[in-house]
Amino acid sequence: MIRFDIVTIFPKALRPYADASILGRAQKKGVIKIELTDLRDFAEDRHRKVDDRAYGGGPGMVLKVGPIFRAVRFLKSKAASRKSRFGSRVILFSTRGKKFNAKEAKRLSRYRQLIMICGRYEGVDERVAEYIADEEISVGDFVLAGGELPALILTEAVSRQIKGVLGKNESLEEIKGFYPVYTRPEMFLPQPGHRSGKWRVPKTLLSGNHRLIEKMRKGE
Repeated sequence: MIRFDIVTIFPKALRPYADASILGRAQKKGVIKIELTDLRDFAEDRHRKVDDRAYGGGPGMVLKVGPIFRAVRFLKSKAASRKSRFGSRVILFSTRGKKFNAKEAKRLSRYRQLIMICGRYEGVDERVAEYIADEEISVGDFVLAGGELPALILTEAVSRQIKGVLGKNESLEEIKGFYPVYTRPEMFLPQPGHRSGKWRVPKTLLSGNHRLIEKMRKGE
């Protein structure tokens, strides 16, 4: 089983998605585990403050290193294989990080625990990248308000690589390939007089000739 630990200040926003569809079923089967950790639980003041102004000035607030350090230390203690090379991996989401793709998802699926740090506001104290995170990852050439969506993206992409998460291993696009798919009805009429007329399923898919269908899907 692989454990996904997401450190965020908005755990309630992530839970509905984490418990839905494929991810929800995989958790019920015991194939994966998704834990959402509220960073504010690791603050040291009664106001649960986890951010502060940046040294040197500048707009926005910065997430403090202390709460993140304590959160990660606590979560690492939950790892099933702390001494294993592929025990825990700590990830910080950053626009300057390594680009996330299918190859990276497969690499990360070897670990037994992925701890993901979700930044917010103006960013995260640089000491988190220097001393706490094992790597920085970017999900694309754009900026989001925080790391919560990247964490869900990574969790789902990595989970799909785990045996038992998908109903059939052949469902992986890396195995079956990428091609257009259709379902019923065979012919769809958007509305009478629509300029594009009738939308039909390609005849090859209705032929029952699996050799021709395979050739079509391969673009031959």
